[in-house]
Amino acid sequence: MFLKRFFALMTLVFSSIILAFNPTPEQIAQFKKLPEEQQQALAKQYGVDISTLGSATTSGAVNPQTKKENINSILPRDIEREEEEVVEDPLKPKVEELEPFGYDLFSGEPTTFAPTEAVSAPQGYIIGVGDVISVNLYGKESHSHRVIVDGEGMLSIPDYSPVSVAGLTYSELKKLLQEKIKREAIGLNAYVSLAELRSIRVMVVGEAYKPGSYVLSPLSTVTHALFASGGLSDIASLRRVQVKRDGNVAAELDLYDLLLRGDSAGDITLRDGDVVFVPSVGPQVKVEGMVRRAAIFELKNGESAQELKQMFGGFKAEAYLKKVQVNRVVDNAVSSALSVDYRNASETTYVPQGGDHIKVMPVGETIVDSITLIGAVTRPGHYQWKDGISVDQILTNLKTDLLPQADLEYAIIVRERDQLSNIDVLQFSINDVLTGKKVMLQKNDKLFIFSRFSSALEEEEVLVNLALTAEQKSLQEKVKLWHLYEHSQFEQKVLFGLSLDEKSVGIKERYLEKKAAGLAPFSREQLLAPINLKLQQQASVGSQVATFEVLGKVKFPGIYPLAENATIEDAIDAAGGLLESAYAEYFELTRYAETGEISNLRLDWNAETAEERLQSRDTVNILTKPNWQESYRVSLQGEVNFPGTYSVKRGDTLHSLIQRAGGLTGFAEPKAAILTRESLKEQEEKQIETLSENLRKDLAARSMQKSVSSASLSYSDMNKIMADLSKVEAVGRLVIDLPRILSKMEDVVLQDGDTLYVPVLQDSISIIGEVNYPSAHLFRKGISLDEYIDLSGGMKDRAEEDQIYIIKANGSVVLPRKSSWFAVEDHQGGLEAGDTIVVPMDSSHMDNFTLWSTATQIAYQLGIALAAITSL
Repeated sequence: MFLKRFFALMTLVFSSIILAFNPTPEQIAQFKKLPEEQQQALAKQYGVDISTLGSATTSGAVNPQTKKENINSILPRDIEREEEEVVEDPLKPKVEELEPFGYDLFSGEPTTFAPTEAVSAPQGYIIGVGDVISVNLYGKESHSHRVIVDGEGMLSIPDYSPVSVAGLTYSELKKLLQEKIKREAIGLNAYVSLAELRSIRVMVVGEAYKPGSYVLSPLSTVTHALFASGGLSDIASLRRVQVKRDGNVAAELDLYDLLLRGDSAGDITLRDGDVVFVPSVGPQVKVEGMVRRAAIFELKNGESAQELKQMFGGFKAEAYLKKVQVNRVVDNAVSSALSVDYRNASETTYVPQGGDHIKVMPVGETIVDSITLIGAVTRPGHYQWKDGISVDQILTNLKTDLLPQADLEYAIIVRERDQLSNIDVLQFSINDVLTGKKVMLQKNDKLFIFSRFSSALEEEEVLVNLALTAEQKSLQEKVKLWHLYEHSQFEQKVLFGLSLDEKSVGIKERYLEKKAAGLAPFSREQLLAPINLKLQQQASVGSQVATFEVLGKVKFPGIYPLAENATIEDAIDAAGGLLESAYAEYFELTRYAETGEISNLRLDWNAETAEERLQSRDTVNILTKPNWQESYRVSLQGEVNFPGTYSVKRGDTLHSLIQRAGGLTGFAEPKAAILTRESLKEQEEKQIETLSENLRKDLAARSMQKSVSSASLSYSDMNKIMADLSKVEAVGRLVIDLPRILSKMEDVVLQDGDTLYVPVLQDSISIIGEVNYPSAHLFRKGISLDEYIDLSGGMKDRAEEDQIYIIKANGSVVLPRKSSWFAVEDHQGGLEAGDTIVVPMDSSHMDNFTLWSTATQIAYQLGIALAAITSL
């Protein structure tokens, strides 16, 4: 009967195990008291892994095959379960709030109350009720026993008398059992070890995340209990965690000692029945800014500024410690501000208080007591200033300290003259400095070195080709092509209505144009712009703006800062020097008086005027040499005895140039000569743009009209027309009569970029337009225009017979049977070799289907109108 009741009890136990997988320690203890055979039978019957229960043998002996699994019982907290989901505005700026220090370390959530930590016991471990001892006997016999310390603190080894072990240390237990075995069994030795540790129950109360009673390992410390309870709440104290034992405070743990210094002296080992009490947080201090550990820290009474510094880990290197900002609430009534000198925290008089908000700001970016090197230098930046330092100590070598594009004739020093940051400008020459001239520097001077180029493209072309190997040049070209490709991909995404091929046309040309329009990084325009603006802003009544302007034939005309005692010669150096075309006899100086009067002075070039002192707003105008011109380049191509490119001067004519080139060859056709001119090409390009814009407007208007004679164009058709028009290239052809020019009856004055092409003798006539078979025919005298049209199959129905015209070989146009239009004087409309007959299309032409459809509609409308009238 007893056995049946016992099995029923075990069935209930295993049912709870299977359903909850969380048996109580009492249930497990009762199961361990069963014989091993019954344990295995019950485990097999209910499908339970006996190893997870720590099964024991008869009389307290434990199964030696038992193995505990170290399952993690602490998981991260489920924050989403605690807090309701809040939908925030995505455009709302996010402010990072400071977090209390140290709380995240203990922010775990317990999954079980069972002790799962598998650790080895130290020699000083106190043996108590429930500990499992392993005793291995060897010698004349070999036995192995796993026995448990019973509730009386006794340990009963089979075949040996019981012994009291509760309260002994682990090392004392081993010594006691070894002596007992030797004394009671001659010839046997014993090896004693702890097989399993007992469980203890500890209360965690106060500001714990999940306060309550927890079953822990007897080796657990205070921090283990905190982990088991899920850590600390948001208002828990990390500085005063107490362990209460038998109604007294056994220990007080400061977690800051553990977190900041690794000191675990207060983290004592807990005993069964201990209470871990977590009080509410004490006074707190916020620390943010240029510190290594920005957070909210808890204070203890009397802690100093140095101790607070240890909490936040010290300051960053760029922290401004002379005046650390501290916001403090005084008497819970008003807010006040303190400035604390934290450069030596151990000597500061500042005492932290609860509610203090410490902000450590960075040191200003402005570097004081230094020399700043800017521009075309190898190593720009800030350099230490020392009393007596000069420019030649900063720039010591032309090759190593300056970039290849550096201008050696013009450099300036920008110097602050007062606390308002008003500036003065000093001008000097690097050549003079490198040859021994001393230019002294003062604190916070800024030294500007300019490029001798203005255009970024010009600077790149000159410097890139300066010292490149073949491999470097090849790599550079590949990089440029890649940038062009990236630019084309960008245009694909941002341009509308154009195909890939159309967008890729001229990418390289547009890239180079944009590059050419850009300024060099260290050009005068780039570096002087903020300086000139500063000089204009600091000008006031009684203090004129310290700038001057240089115009005319200089390399870099523009506005420049006026240095102290600057002369006309300095102005020319600032502008890069005179050009070849500059007039060397005199120049103009425009001067603005303080009364507002303007005077224009014409000064001769001499040593005296070169030393003329500049004044505010002076304008130096360098004139151009009379009759100066740049060299013109004209190209002769085709049937010329000596074709090529020729240099001509202003006023040279086409006839004189042909004579220089040896005249025309015997195969030349002077009537068909073609002269192109750059100025005419630019004019035609503007006209094409205007035509394109007018056509776009006209097509847009026509597309909205609904008429019988014309249908509206679709957007794709309009887009195609505009794309075709955009592909039209301007020619810039000037119609000339070269035979008359060669006979000196007329002439053409040449311009820069002119090109003359003289073709070979012509022997054909071309017919294009609305003919059935456009083609070219061999020229024969006596054949009329109509006969040539008949040779091309005659005109189509949509041809405009009255508007037929002839394009002569020299580019002129004539209308047959009518007066000449742009024709030469001795031409009467006769056909010649090289001419082109154009048969245009009748714009009002209508095919038969459209004609009958339109006529039917008109007749239908007339019939309706007539029927309406007759019905009246």
